[in-house]
Amino acid sequence: MDGAAPVTTAVRWPGRAAGLALACHPGPVVAVTALACALAAGVGLSPGRFALVGAAVLAGQLSVGWCNDAYDAGRDARSGRRGKPVADGVVSVRTVWGAAAVAGVLCVPLSLACGLLAGTVHLAAVAAAWLYNLRLKATVLSWLPYAVGFAALPSLVTLAAPGAPWPRWWTVAAGALLGVAAHLGDTLPDIEADRAAGIRGLPHRLGATGTRLLLPVPLLGATAVLVLGPPGPVGTGALAVLGLAGAVALVGPVLGRWWRKAALAGAVAVAAADLALLLVSGAALT
Repeated sequence: MDGAAPVTTAVRWPGRAAGLALACHPGPVVAVTALACALAAGVGLSPGRFALVGAAVLAGQLSVGWCNDAYDAGRDARSGRRGKPVADGVVSVRTVWGAAAVAGVLCVPLSLACGLLAGTVHLAAVAAAWLYNLRLKATVLSWLPYAVGFAALPSLVTLAAPGAPWPRWWTVAAGALLGVAAHLGDTLPDIEADRAAGIRGLPHRLGATGTRLLLPVPLLGATAVLVLGPPGPVGTGALAVLGLAGAVALVGPVLGRWWRKAALAGAVAVAAADLALLLVSGAALT
């Protein structure tokens, strides 16, 4: 673990349980798991396969979130960054590392139960996320695990289907672009605090202004790939989604000067529009 141990406080178990739950980064955990489940429903997986995909993604995301908070606890405590259960001493580093290990171990059989190829792809994505936590977060390649992780979701879902077909290229490309956007949008509100803690990922090197300017590019790119990638004529509905995505992608970073989470909210809105476009327009994943 990086740095000194966080300050410990006497906290009753209900408080510790809540702290452990918050330390997993519940927002991203729920969002990514819900996205995987939506894709699984879109390809018509059987109830059993649907449950396996959801459980595998949930276990993987829990392991990644707990690993992140446990590894960063010392750095967060030294920099005086509050609001994180481990750094605040609400729950111990050892407990969170243990939870991350248990979730990671459970992720292996759950992933492989979806199929050998599907499980391998998903475990590679989880490994990339752990690599982000332990190494790449503070480098210029901080975007790469996000791109790998989001690109892997369509592959996990389709490879878990009967016949294990690979997904269409545009679904993988759109996933990778949305992953980059998620990284930029998620990091943007905390760039200065992260810099003070010694983190030098891509958004921190670009700065808040540079990140705001870059964020619309992968958001618009993902939507454009989903609109223009499938063969056949482009419908008016798809073009409308592209225009809406463009407006949201551009307005979100601008509003970020007044609302810290505006860019991330815009990224989530565009991702939701992209998912709806993929599922409603009938653009098959396989």
